[in-house]
Amino acid sequence: MDYRKYDDTVYIRMDKGDEIIGSILDVCKKEQISSATFSGIGGCSEAQIQTFLPETGTFETETISGMLELVSLMGNVISDDQEEPYLHAHGMFSYKDGDKHCVSAGHIKSISVLYTAEIELRRMRASAATGLQMCISAARR
Repeated sequence: MDYRKYDDTVYIRMDKGDEIIGSILDVCKKEQISSATFSGIGGCSEAQIQTFLPETGTFETETISGMLELVSLMGNVISDDQEEPYLHAHGMFSYKDGDKHCVSAGHIKSISVLYTAEIELRRMRASAATGLQMCISAARR
């Protein structure tokens, strides 16, 4: 993984074997980013995608693998009272299953890079972060 900072934006490039979610959190810790939004694309080898089941209050996890095109990744990062970053991400992948073109999407638990991935991480100002914290607190209730 390599990254460059330009003002309030960090551009992250990941390589084969890197795990995207953990890498974003690592950059936030190193650069002391307490709140941010991000988006990205890439070529991946495996993804754990979750779907929330309201009836049980749990997540169902599906693992997909192979040549996965990460066609959309978006999410946010917010830090708790101890400055520990918390990440919430959704993503969509396209892939082939025999002759069929398929798509799978949902809440993202982890993603492994096959070729490369590019992430744009945008630091949020304090007023926007406060609103995001309120939304996350309400969602956790």
